[in-house]
Amino acid sequence: MEEVLERIAEAYKSLREPVVTQIAKRKRDPFKVLISCILSLRTKDEVTKEASKRLFSKASTPEEMLKLSEEEIARLIYPVGFYNNKAKTIKEICKVLVERYGGRVPDEMDKLLKLKGVGRKTANLVLVEGYGKPGICVDTHVHRICNRLGWVKTKTPEETEKKLREILPKKYWMDINRWLVAFGKEICRPVSPLCSQCPVEELCPKAGVKRHR
Repeated sequence: MEEVLERIAEAYKSLREPVVTQIAKRKRDPFKVLISCILSLRTKDEVTKEASKRLFSKASTPEEMLKLSEEEIARLIYPVGFYNNKAKTIKEICKVLVERYGGRVPDEMDKLLKLKGVGRKTANLVLVEGYGKPGICVDTHVHRICNRLGWVKTKTPEETEKKLREILPKKYWMDINRWLVAFGKEICRPVSPLCSQCPVEELCPKAGVKRHR
């Protein structure tokens, strides 16, 4: 496992960083990480990046966001997937942040999970990218690749996260998401992965892979 991750980490240097990681690198801001993660759901990174930029240019705090109408937010984030629903979710999240947490995004898993539209993937990403706290963020890429590598044999990202917490060395918890998301988009793709370009091809059992290039 460690050799595989070290090789993927090296390959990551030449891959495109996930958009939420890019946003977090500019300035560690849990609020921007949270909102950009909401925007990214079922949306391409390029669209999320531009939508986040437009939205944060108008409102970069929960208090500022509440001054915008749902219609304004929807217009700013269009064409992200489900932009009307996401605009409503963002308003509801900001209302809770201001009323319950003084405008601060919680840094505890259980409190994050109580926010509308926030699941374990988003909550872990906020902890890791927003607060620099250890967490294992498992999205579809991490789930798929860990199963292909034979590290886990799970049916859901939640099951994969639970198993990784048992077997993954803690020094990799903070990085595994960004590494595998980038790797999964460009090399270990959902359909017909580019195994001929993979730095860990000979170490991978290719579990579940029916066709590759």
